[in-house]
Amino acid sequence: MSGFAAILVPDDLLDAVSDRAWLGALVEAERALASAEAATGAIPADAAAAIADRCRPELFDAARLAEAGRSAGNPVEPLVRELADAVGGEASAFVHWGATSQDIMDSAAMLVARRALGIALVRLDEAAGRCAELAAEHRSTPMAARTLLMQAVPTTFGLKCAGWLVALLDARAALERIRHERLAAQLGGAAGTLAALGETGPEVVRRFAGELDLPEPDIPWHADRLRIAELGSALAAAAGAAAKIAGDLVLLSQTEVAEVREAAGGASSTMPQKQNPAASVRAIACARQARGHATVLLAAVEAEHERAAGAWQSEWAALSGALACGGGALANTAEALAGLEIDPERMRQNLDLTGGVVVAERVSHLLAPRLGRSAAREVVATAAATGSFRWALVADERVGLSAEEVDALLDPEEYLGSAAALVDRALARHAQANGGDP
Repeated sequence: MSGFAAILVPDDLLDAVSDRAWLGALVEAERALASAEAATGAIPADAAAAIADRCRPELFDAARLAEAGRSAGNPVEPLVRELADAVGGEASAFVHWGATSQDIMDSAAMLVARRALGIALVRLDEAAGRCAELAAEHRSTPMAARTLLMQAVPTTFGLKCAGWLVALLDARAALERIRHERLAAQLGGAAGTLAALGETGPEVVRRFAGELDLPEPDIPWHADRLRIAELGSALAAAAGAAAKIAGDLVLLSQTEVAEVREAAGGASSTMPQKQNPAASVRAIACARQARGHATVLLAAVEAEHERAAGAWQSEWAALSGALACGGGALANTAEALAGLEIDPERMRQNLDLTGGVVVAERVSHLLAPRLGRSAAREVVATAAATGSFRWALVADERVGLSAEEVDALLDPEEYLGSAAALVDRALARHAQANGGDP
């Protein structure tokens, strides 16, 4: 992440994917490996204890490891050398016993991902919770639904928020599944056979996964990068759900629309009157970056033979970026929603801008049984084109309705369909997802 990353991504997420976090995860993987091997008799217990004592991130420098790791193409090789030197004595021979660099790097990636995912999910829950509050509060607040950016038919702001809510819940389910089922430990040795560990190999893997509190994979996944690709895709999808909300907020905040406003909008460097939807803008920017990082992770699935040449190495920065930007999109959307100001009066004013045309579908459906569908559509389209929809309907003998009947027909609050019931369904799902009654 660049020096300006803190503009878009909260500090806790940046810290969770920082070089310091990766270094901590690398040494934790080495500690867990030694402990698992000692428990199975693969290495002496006193050697494992000596190794564990030196597996402290403050003893190493990430920048130095990166520089020293250029020749090997990864930071684990110089880390192992420095760790062995720090351990010293006979125990140093058992550092990294039977493992390969990718074992440690992949396992560390899973630890980094787990921590960052936990933070991102908290932000997602904040956004979802606020969507649920807004959906309930504005369950029956009428507004214009917009398709292709044009007014379509009436809806409610509550239903719009319910749509946001369900998308976030879907994204959460995908991320939770990956966090609990797909962030597996990695241990396969030189080429995935565990040959250096002899008969103890499978048991070492089981204990290694237990030490890291990660699922045990069926087999080593050095060249099967689907789990990381799935993680990147799920992060991009969650960021997209957040950015959809943010994009709607930006559009609804436009001067000409003015139906919502971020409570703490961003200032302009030159126009003192402006209050920009800054949190929504940040969310959209994060989501675009998350998609880019996910593309790199998807491309890495094409790994050659038992270990890829370049594809695996391309994942590290992309994974950090996907975690940071995916979580950042959720965090910024949660911030935008937290203090969102809603203007129901403005929503109604905009709904009335077309003089009733927003419910033209309702008029057409009412007339269809009597005039036929095509004729009814023509009558309504002609009336709408006059620029005085109400009076055209009153004047058209084919419509056959009084002014009072036309006024009642054109009331947008009477054409909200099942909006309220759909809001209730979304709220029930949210309650169930949070342990409440559906």
